[in-house]
Amino acid sequence: MDTDKLLLDEQAIQIKAKLFRGFADPSRLMLIEVLRNGKRSVGELVEITGLSQPNVSNHLRCLADCNLVKKERDGRYIYYSLSDPRITMILQKSEQLLSEVAKGVYNCTRYDSTNDLENNE
Repeated sequence: MDTDKLLLDEQAIQIKAKLFRGFADPSRLMLIEVLRNGKRSVGELVEITGLSQPNVSNHLRCLADCNLVKKERDGRYIYYSLSDPRITMILQKSEQLLSEVAKGVYNCTRYDSTNDLENNE
């Protein structure tokens, strides 16, 4: 199969878009950023992020459903961590890219954090 056709495979594009939606929500991204430093309980994530417990739990469920985070029980606590070290690599690469394109991203009005990303498609 031709490389261009592989890149344009509709199902593959949809799956990639879902992956990036996992990172697109500021609350989910904040949780992922905290988990870069190691496993945390829901209570710790609430304290660190300032998000409400139900909000943290809902976002963790979403991230777990997408296999971006994993959970493990330790006694009566459940700890969450990133499911794959490549997630940290994606974040590092995005930071490198952002350092070069930050002005354009900052000035971009199409993906304003106050707008629903779905409305800009």
